[in-house]
Amino acid sequence: MIFIKTDEEVELIRKSSLLVAKAHAEVAKMIEPGVTTLQLDQRAEEYILDNGGVPAFKGYNGFPNTLCMSPDSQVVHGIPNDEPLKEGSILSVDCGVLMNGFYGDSAYTYAVGNIDAETQKLLDVTKDCLYKGIEQAIVGNRVGDISYAVQQHAESHNYGVVRELVGHGVGEHLHESPEVPNYGKRGRGPKLQNGLVIAIEPMINMGVKNISQHSDGWTITTADNKPSAHFEHTIVVRQGKADILSSFEWIEKELNKK
Repeated sequence: MIFIKTDEEVELIRKSSLLVAKAHAEVAKMIEPGVTTLQLDQRAEEYILDNGGVPAFKGYNGFPNTLCMSPDSQVVHGIPNDEPLKEGSILSVDCGVLMNGFYGDSAYTYAVGNIDAETQKLLDVTKDCLYKGIEQAIVGNRVGDISYAVQQHAESHNYGVVRELVGHGVGEHLHESPEVPNYGKRGRGPKLQNGLVIAIEPMINMGVKNISQHSDGWTITTADNKPSAHFEHTIVVRQGKADILSSFEWIEKELNKK
């Protein structure tokens, strides 16, 4: 069942999504070699609770924390721990918030200190994949148009596009229909209607597309142990141009100070 949102519901999702964005900015301030993902997780949780939200991931299907923290070859769903981050690493941070009965969801992959040019390119291309997907999220297109745009851009750089994990609808539930894969054919899949809210989230690997799951039941890593990047926005489909409900603005303001 695909739920089309009213303008009022879209604004509530925007509020949740902007709280996610500001929680990300709190994390962005702190990311440096030596800090632990558990410290980052605690800061995000405090910030979300202090600002009237509830962490969406904590307790979701038993997930133990507020943020999914996935360094280097971890693709997604990494569990925060007290291991210090290392110079030259990357860290995918996925955050969700429930507020006023509606969810917001957004992910960003951060550099820890200085990273090499090859890894920086992976981050840049993955973020570009996200925006190329968003460009296709307009009335009259289909989900496959988003999927195709993401896949084409990633594969043009010889990167692997994860198949098993997908974007999704967002609303009164964290994960709603339709699924939004990062690979596919143009003109296929559900039609995009005005007021459809979806999370588009490319997960792109430097090497092969294959992944494996750890014994913790959550952490997903690349099969070849090469780095993976992940960027995600919650957006609403509109005529001519999608409206991005989450934001990277505060994150990038903090990163530019460093």
